[in-house]
Amino acid sequence: MHKTVNHSSLFLLHYLQILGYRLKISFRKILFIFFLLFSVSSFSQVKLPKLISDGMILQRNTHVKIWGWAAGNEKVTVDFNNQVYHAIANTNGEWQIILPEFKAGGPFAMTIKASNTITINDILIGDVWLCSGQSNMEYPTERLTHIYGKEIEASTNTNIRQFLVPQKYDFHSPQTDFQSGKWISVNPTTILKFSAIAYFYANELYQKYHVPIGLINNALGGSPIEAWISEDAIKKFPAYYNELQKFKNDALVRKIDSTDNATARSWNRLLMSKDEGRKSNAMPWTSPDLNTSDWAEMNIPGYWNKELIGAVNGIVWFRKEFTVPAQLNEKQALLLMGREVDADSVFINDRFVGTTSYQYPQRRYTVPANILKEGKNLIVVKVTNNSGAGGFVLDKPYELQAGAVTIDLKGKWKYKLGAKMDPMPGSTTLRWKPVGLYNSMIAPLENYGIKGVIWYQGESNAGHAVEYRALLPALINDWRSHWKQGDFPFLYVQLPNFMEVKEQPSESDWAMLRESQLKTLSVPQTGMVVAIDLGEWNDVHPVHKLEVGHRLALCAQNVAYGDHKTISSGPVYQSFKTAGDKVILTFNNIGGGLVAKGDLLKQFSIAGSDKKFVWANAKIENNKVVVWSEKVSHPVSVRYAWADNPYGANLYNKEGLPASPFRTDE
Repeated sequence: MHKTVNHSSLFLLHYLQILGYRLKISFRKILFIFFLLFSVSSFSQVKLPKLISDGMILQRNTHVKIWGWAAGNEKVTVDFNNQVYHAIANTNGEWQIILPEFKAGGPFAMTIKASNTITINDILIGDVWLCSGQSNMEYPTERLTHIYGKEIEASTNTNIRQFLVPQKYDFHSPQTDFQSGKWISVNPTTILKFSAIAYFYANELYQKYHVPIGLINNALGGSPIEAWISEDAIKKFPAYYNELQKFKNDALVRKIDSTDNATARSWNRLLMSKDEGRKSNAMPWTSPDLNTSDWAEMNIPGYWNKELIGAVNGIVWFRKEFTVPAQLNEKQALLLMGREVDADSVFINDRFVGTTSYQYPQRRYTVPANILKEGKNLIVVKVTNNSGAGGFVLDKPYELQAGAVTIDLKGKWKYKLGAKMDPMPGSTTLRWKPVGLYNSMIAPLENYGIKGVIWYQGESNAGHAVEYRALLPALINDWRSHWKQGDFPFLYVQLPNFMEVKEQPSESDWAMLRESQLKTLSVPQTGMVVAIDLGEWNDVHPVHKLEVGHRLALCAQNVAYGDHKTISSGPVYQSFKTAGDKVILTFNNIGGGLVAKGDLLKQFSIAGSDKKFVWANAKIENNKVVVWSEKVSHPVSVRYAWADNPYGANLYNKEGLPASPFRTDE
């Protein structure tokens, strides 16, 4: 923005020069004083929050707030849709104007005037959804190009836009604006930075209602729910409130941050110095000429704690020879290396082809042309493991693809320990602490009208699953009270299936958290997506984001758009009664009727008064489920899909939506 020096400023400069001469103040100091005063005066110009900017989507059918900052008592006008609106800033320079309700449409322009003029272009009126939670909401479409390539290619739509909120925290007070951010419409390039779930959700709503959809992407991987709740609301949870007070000490925060960073740097420096595979005075272990006669062998995928090397942390090198057919000679290829715990660097024929610094992303590396050669080739993978069991995650693809040719890389690999380390010391993840994300990532949004919220979070709170049944309603009520829009729709995703399948009925933190999520349906204007069939046992980030977005859109049709004819939920347990040695279960949301996906119902367990659950038989009769077991003559309780990963759970309604896990013995 250009600064304009007016005559009063020149007069002031001349006056200060005279004053400086009389007071024997140097001309440099005079200039400093002048520019200081001029800089202060520049703050009197009207400023807008990052949200109010080119390409924004404003919420339809509700009063729209436009706000910002100016000089104290300065007059501000907003010219929009052929109407002019007026405000006067308060003594702190804060101003706001409430616009009337508008129907969906656009594009429009808005002009805001005070001592300066700002014009905002390409404004749409539509529905704005706040998309929040942790990594499964944050998960960007760029990690799913191999699954949703057609959807990405067809994504161009100027009526679907995202505002990506910067990931910051603050323990002191609610912030009023973001450091950065802008509205971006979707196309095959920009979609890569969109939340995958949010995009698929928006696209389905747009295809149905043809109303512009604004997505405020406001999620952070690993974040617990208490980080998203305001200080006033967190007072109901004394442990979190007291923790917040501790982190208001800036000196403590700086010390923790400095210590954690120094510890990590020291650990990594020592690791690199100990790595035998990269010693400067020896042949690197990526070399095809290396003598590997003393290397051991193990099957990949797998974890080395079960091999001769034992449960060590540090660096382990892996090598495998493979044969390339003539048609792939010097051709580009795609290398799929599943996932490694924790980090990997990959080389083919002594050429670097890719690296990933942490365990969660799927490894998909492009192998440039001229690296592969006909005949024998060598792949080398350096795996760095910080703590726990290191290795290659099971049931993931490990192969080389080029056109119609696929080379399987699973099987026996040679391996050798490069550096042995003590586990990396744990760190304090400051940005996950109570209230910090609310202050920096939620508070600046609260003037901006929204249609509602979609929320995918809970993995980080599974260790305190019962507490979550108070925390989630607290967050919903907290946000609604700050937005002052009444009970806007709040739609959320129940945790999917995850971790290894248990052979026998057992207790489960994840099942308990799903129950807490289920109970939150008692809060008005909420909807829950059941995703118990969309998870992956070996990945906390399952890839079926389109299906989750679809089910959220069904929820929205019912809860937010009043389409109550749409079946938006699978069966939800309502009540039970015993009849001799059987238990009869009744459900809501059965749609066209209950069905078993497959021949027999699975994942039902039953117990008597001893509370020892065993697997049970179950069948559908008259849209109820009858459960029994020869091992339990006097049943008291039934559970369904009560496990971390209730693989095979198959109770659905005819519309294809799965039943929520439940228990009758709470």
